[in-house]
Amino acid sequence: MKLKKQLALLLTSVLLVGILAACGTSEKKDTNTADNKDKKVLVMGTSADYPPFEYVETSKSDEIKGFDIDIAKAIGKKLGYEVEVKDIDFNSLVPALENKSIDFVISGMTPTPKREQSVDFSDIYYTAKNMIVTTKDSKIKTVEDLKGKTVGVQLASIQETLATDLNKNKDIGMKVEKRNRIPEVVQEMSSGRFDAVIMEDTVAKGYLKDNKDLVGYVIESGEEDAGSAIAFQKGSKLTEEFNTELKKMLENGEMEKLILKWFGGSETE
Repeated sequence: MKLKKQLALLLTSVLLVGILAACGTSEKKDTNTADNKDKKVLVMGTSADYPPFEYVETSKSDEIKGFDIDIAKAIGKKLGYEVEVKDIDFNSLVPALENKSIDFVISGMTPTPKREQSVDFSDIYYTAKNMIVTTKDSKIKTVEDLKGKTVGVQLASIQETLATDLNKNKDIGMKVEKRNRIPEVVQEMSSGRFDAVIMEDTVAKGYLKDNKDLVGYVIESGEEDAGSAIAFQKGSKLTEEFNTELKKMLENGEMEKLILKWFGGSETE
């Protein structure tokens, strides 16, 4: 009788352990499934020190934002990817692609023969064409007409570099004034403190459309304009996927809206 009781207790214990083990396995399996359910993540590398392309507004948050970030997230959403942004020094971006610690780079990067030996590039998504914007009564039409004039540019922009180069190479002797945002330099010109503004042509078109007192003239560089492209690991399938979506954004006006958002008149959030 005592033996029967011991056997019964042993069987009960074995069954209880089995039930608990099965429950534990089920819970673990469910957790793993929830964590990985149809989740595709791409790690994007960028150097977040180049506003308005990519930067951190430290007074508000640690979030990396900008023109390039919006492009990456828009394409990622269209393709069904979640984009994780990683801040990396610019000169370490290509090596990060080579060692496969990131999936792609979007950081205002220009394709060069040297870089193309290490990574693949998308089509150009943004090209800087520059324009002189001035008032109709100023009689300024060419770069030479800027000689001795006060010209406004956006701080740390491509146009600031261009103005510096023009002064150096063409000996124009114009006074270059810098402001943080395009609306500020346009306002200074409208108030008579600047004679002209140099800005990107797509942005300029918005101001010319809204203000009939302004006129614009494209600055002919005589060289092929440098452009920005997205970089990928060599042989990555993402190159073709991103190119397809870039083409759509350029054709349907979505890219122009982003250009106007980050380089134009409205404040970004």
